[in-house]
Amino acid sequence: MSELIGVDECENFTVKQVQDLYRRYVSRSQVNLMTSFGFGRELVESAEGAWITTRDGRRVLDVTGGVGVLNHGHNHPRILDARRRFAERRRMEVHKAFFSPYVAALSHNIAELLPGDLNISYFPNSGAEANEGAVKMAYKYHQGRRNTILRSDISFHGKTLGAGSLTGSSENSFRFPGLPGIVVYPYADIAAVRTAVEAARTPDGTCDVYAIMAEPFSASSMRCWSESDLYELRRLCDANDIMLIFDEVYTGWGKTGSLFYFMRHPDLLPDILVYSKSLGGGKASIAGYTAREPVFRKAYDRLSDVILHSTTYYGFGEETVTAIEAVNIVVEDDYPARARQIERVLGPGLQNIHKRHPDVVGRVSGVGALWGVFLSGGPKVLDLAAKLAPGFSGDPQFRTKLITLSVIAHLYREHGIVSYYSPNADNPLVVAPTLAIEPEDVEYFLDSLDRTLARGLPRLLAGFVREKVGSRWPAGS
Repeated sequence: MSELIGVDECENFTVKQVQDLYRRYVSRSQVNLMTSFGFGRELVESAEGAWITTRDGRRVLDVTGGVGVLNHGHNHPRILDARRRFAERRRMEVHKAFFSPYVAALSHNIAELLPGDLNISYFPNSGAEANEGAVKMAYKYHQGRRNTILRSDISFHGKTLGAGSLTGSSENSFRFPGLPGIVVYPYADIAAVRTAVEAARTPDGTCDVYAIMAEPFSASSMRCWSESDLYELRRLCDANDIMLIFDEVYTGWGKTGSLFYFMRHPDLLPDILVYSKSLGGGKASIAGYTAREPVFRKAYDRLSDVILHSTTYYGFGEETVTAIEAVNIVVEDDYPARARQIERVLGPGLQNIHKRHPDVVGRVSGVGALWGVFLSGGPKVLDLAAKLAPGFSGDPQFRTKLITLSVIAHLYREHGIVSYYSPNADNPLVVAPTLAIEPEDVEYFLDSLDRTLARGLPRLLAGFVREKVGSRWPAGS
């Protein structure tokens, strides 16, 4: 038997050792991608709030918010304490023969916070699994008599076979087999949705659509449904007994300035709400979907159907106790208000950058602590590079991606800021910090982005290409 690696040993790995193991056992391409930005050339020692500390003591400002996971920031002390107490008291993690007080409490708390009769919850491990559970419930609600589901052209609902087939993001460039009966509509186009519903009628006039998937705010494209169209979508679903599913996996738990984005619109209710990411407080892999009570009762609430949807780790103790604490922190510390405070600094700051660099910044858009900077321009030689670069031939977004990646690389190398871009739609540079970020840290990011763009695209692109091919950075570059 080969020698196994222990925890103490792996925590003392060098960067080269980690990269070598990734190349051999994880993904060589992932190593190539991560080292392009400098992220893959350092290891993290610790993290707290909005800041990461590397092994060599360098402090890095994280404006990614863990891609939606870190509304609470890195290692929130209350969440660490809740998990520590659970372990020290040797609480039972999971056992299907016993009730969980943690599942009971979390279900109650979420029902208290959500409007209307959204009060029956289930807690799987990921947003993709939660979306699949929601679709499964909608299909069961109609007893399998309907066969059509609608999703948008730029949707992102996950990468499993089922959720992936409901995902329109270009991130899912390879099409795997998936759910049958999927009809695609242009994002936030209520007229197109209405047309799709009418086209799905059977010869006797019966509606064949069992569910419509919608993201009220698209976190990957920074687009949103209008208030009037969301209400019209609700009326359309009511008139045809269609299950309306809102995916707020990313936008939930205060990120956009309200507990969930849809809640800024009075009396607007989905039939099923899907959420995840910051539900786990940055420490637990837990998701959830909450249904209106009549929907759940009709779909599952009978003895013969009670285990039609279940998972091994449903109600996993430490995950659920973490979520209880995470949700309580969101409420007690008023995370929606924090997001609105961040917006008051970030929104005008990004608009000012747009005005200062109109040749690079096409537009900015966002809400709360979730914003996108849409970069554009660049020399025409980029079009030739797109045709010649392996893996990018024919990619209409190559120019935008390369420009955005060069900005990300420079922000990290020269200013100690880790950021990311969305692979979906127009590929914006995403600015989505933890809600625990301090105002002066937001200002530091804005100043750093301004200084980065002031260098001009030719120098940024040249620098990124040099780093990409592994050259050393000249002094002062």
